[in-house]
Amino acid sequence: MRAWSALHIADKLQHFTAYAVLAFLPTLHERRPVFAGIALGIIAMGVCLEFGQRLSEGRFFEMGDMVANTGGVLTGLILGLPSRNWIFARVRNSDPPRV
Repeated sequence: MRAWSALHIADKLQHFTAYAVLAFLPTLHERRPVFAGIALGIIAMGVCLEFGQRLSEGRFFEMGDMVANTGGVLTGLILGLPSRNWIFARVRNSDPPRV
């Protein structure tokens, strides 16, 4: 059990998952140029937050967190694009509601 806590895997997994969700949701709704800008903004936010931790006591700057954040954003985009296409294809092919 000590080996797992020494690796800080749970922390990186939390960063990865949170940033994947942050990138996934706008991918489903926004147009491509908009969600590309949002993705870059989320990555920049993660980098700035990590550098900001250097200024606060009790927090630690870690490059691994930035890598996990960026990987999460890219994964959110990769999962969001096919989901978006699938959702819009279903909406286009559905029958109009009957009154």
